[in-house]
Amino acid sequence: MCIPSSPASQPASKPRPPAPTGIHEIKYDGFRLIARRTADGITLTTKQGSDFSDRYSLIVGAIAKLKVNSICIDGEAMCFTGADQDFDKLWSRKHDDEVRLCAFDLLELNGIDLRGLPLLERKKQLFKVIRRSVGIEFVEHLAGDGPTIFAKACGLGYEGIVSKRADRPYQSGETRIWLKTKNPAHPAMQRVMDAFESERRRAR
Repeated sequence: MCIPSSPASQPASKPRPPAPTGIHEIKYDGFRLIARRTADGITLTTKQGSDFSDRYSLIVGAIAKLKVNSICIDGEAMCFTGADQDFDKLWSRKHDDEVRLCAFDLLELNGIDLRGLPLLERKKQLFKVIRRSVGIEFVEHLAGDGPTIFAKACGLGYEGIVSKRADRPYQSGETRIWLKTKNPAHPAMQRVMDAFESERRRAR
């Protein structure tokens, strides 16, 4: 019921002052997932519609242990080396058992569709559900000046930030209430291109 035809996505933008009710989250360098648990089982659905539940046992186990009847979470599959994001580990498929879900939105809980609630209310409920979970991490947010937060995120080596309207409901597909600002010095896209090129050469 709760899985959207496409998850909310953010058009790229230049740094800008946030809306009065805006919040900002770190942009994670991983694979977008809609994690869902129903009476029929657990699915981890990518933006392309694939189910990665057979890949990420840590996430599946964490979802299974939540004290809920059903749940639907929007988040990012991530690998880390220490406290640092590590896309190379995620891409390599050699560390699938370490992959965690960085959860930033809650779309459904115990049969109740939450997409119409304001973002901050959804995040509040999400935190309560997953706060003791091993394998699911809550994505924190900051309120304040967008360009300042973006500059600090770049200084720490992150891919960028996602700025969101705190008072708005969830919208599937590309939406202007979520705006991503990408760090031009971050190597995420180049790494993906290099990996595809390497696979193409091996296939020759």
